[in-house]
Amino acid sequence: MPQKLTETMTAVHPLRRRMIDDMNLRNLSLATQRSYLHAVSKFSRYFGCSPDKLGLEDVRAFQVYLVSQNISWPAL
Repeated sequence: MPQKLTETMTAVHPLRRRMIDDMNLRNLSLATQRSYLHAVSKFSRYFGCSPDKLGLEDVRAFQVYLVSQNISWPAL
C-alpha cells in the first residue's frame, strides 16, 4: 500500500486538508505530495496571502517571476 501524507497537527487549514485528500485520492507519491505542498507554500508566500485568494493571473505572474529567477524547467 502506498504511503499517504497525513498532517498530525490538529489545526490544519481546510484548504490544505483538501489538497492532501485530493493528492491521496490520486495516489501521488509521498515525495510528489511534499513537493506540491512546498510549491503552493512558495506561491502563497510570494503574494503574501492564502492561495484560495489567488487566481490564474497570479499563477502566471508567479511563473514569470520564477523564470526571471532562472529556475529550471522541471522545477517550474
